[in-house]
Amino acid sequence: QVQLVESGGGLVQAGGSLRLVCAASGSIASIAAMGWYRQAPGKQRELVATITRGGNLNYADSVKGRFTISRDNAKNTVYLQMDSLKPEDTAVYYCNANLLVRRDILRWYDYWGQGTQVTVSS
Repeated sequence: QVQLVESGGGLVQAGGSLRLVCAASGSIASIAAMGWYRQAPGKQRELVATITRGGNLNYADSVKGRFTISRDNAKNTVYLQMDSLKPEDTAVYYCNANLLVRRDILRWYDYWGQGTQVTVSS
């Protein structure tokens, strides 16, 4: 069964750091872009950062200079290092990946993790 499993969320004080990890597992032929999104209570899910297989990066303006996304292609894993955290970063963080998987046919599918809570206290 193909899945994305996240870890690393938690409670931290403002100014602190957390590192999120997302590992893709199962029968996966290839992985294209991977990324992180977040959803705060009462708000829509929004992009935090993405990284292509080749290492091209994209960040939301609100996290530039504070968050760093990286990936290990050999481990099918994407990371999000979050520094200088602010209370407004509080949200459920979701991992996303575009995976080449064979179901009835071999094709690209968009997968999501179950989400991990990040809470930043002031």
